[in-house]
Amino acid sequence: MSNSAGQGPLSRFRVLDLTRVRAGPTAARQLADWGADVIKIETPPDPAAGEEMGGPRHGPDFQNIHRNKRSLTLNLKAPEGLEIFKRLVAEADVVVENYRPDVKHRLGIDYDSLRALNPRLVYASISGFGQDGPYAGRPGFDQIAQGMGGLMSITGLPGQGPVRAGIPVADLTAGLYCALGIMIALLEREVSGQGQWVQSSLLQAQVAMLDFQAARWLIGGEVPPQAGNNHPTSIPTGVFKTADGHINIAAAGGLIYTRLCEALGADDLAGDPRFADAASRSRNRDALNARIEEITVTRNSGEWVELLDEAGVPCGPIYAIDDMFADPQVQHLGLAQPVEHPDLGRIEVVGQAVDLSRTPSAITRPTPERGEQTDEILGELGIEGDELGRLRDGGVI
Repeated sequence: MSNSAGQGPLSRFRVLDLTRVRAGPTAARQLADWGADVIKIETPPDPAAGEEMGGPRHGPDFQNIHRNKRSLTLNLKAPEGLEIFKRLVAEADVVVENYRPDVKHRLGIDYDSLRALNPRLVYASISGFGQDGPYAGRPGFDQIAQGMGGLMSITGLPGQGPVRAGIPVADLTAGLYCALGIMIALLEREVSGQGQWVQSSLLQAQVAMLDFQAARWLIGGEVPPQAGNNHPTSIPTGVFKTADGHINIAAAGGLIYTRLCEALGADDLAGDPRFADAASRSRNRDALNARIEEITVTRNSGEWVELLDEAGVPCGPIYAIDDMFADPQVQHLGLAQPVEHPDLGRIEVVGQAVDLSRTPSAITRPTPERGEQTDEILGELGIEGDELGRLRDGGVI
């Protein structure tokens, strides 16, 4: 059977997933969670190969990123394996790959080659730096893209030196942008009847995610510095100590700043000319933050969050990951989704960040074992019985 038992808003689409590690699998996962039949194509088992990139198959990372897919083992370097892949391509809607740009041409599975078999095919590529240009041949990794894309220069405390973000921002957003591009291409195909080549890269995604920080340079000629936990332009916004930890407070704008002063019981802040308007609060940020923190350390975090929330001041606790998943709003939003794994039992994976009222996403199957659905998928092509055995014996599957 196909993924999600043919259910979900994308159930009419078949996706061939040639990706590894994170950026590409993230793109394919977006489609799988909404019901697309995503076939994860993997190399046949090779005991001499050692551990693959992406971590242990039963580890948290691999299980989270490859749920809702079917697995087919296929040796694309073998002529018969390539022929089987091309038969799949002829009936597929999408191919997703994140090889280095030259690899797909050597294998004969580049866009032009596959478009000749299926003009309606949407072919999606994720690379480190783009499919062409001076850096096209370089291998791409998230932290390298974070550095070259400017993120590490604005992350961390002032003067600390470059700091990577705590999540693989470039990988994840390249996958999300790629999934968006795939959906746009599928929508356009309904008009033109033709597929097209969708391209994204870690570098493109990282630069795009700089957003207003990039615009500060492009439009204002300003090179943003590190600002630590302080928001670079919205003041006072940052992290403040409490009696039992820390909280975030975001009190930008005159009205919210006035509410903050009232909630803190700090009449001196409201009337201090150093903090009279946004420009002066920016110039005197350190003095303002220090005065606010003299007050916030007198109560526990929970007390301040309740008090500031009642006053209409944006604020919130700063959670460790376990505390975050215990939060009632996170639980209400269903961001930890259960799935039954035949070996691991009941596990939870990270849910989707988008809700649709009529056709929600669904996590219906765990990450498959390598080649778990090989016989099933090839059976859909009419390859069965002795032929399966011959292909397996020959290392094709």
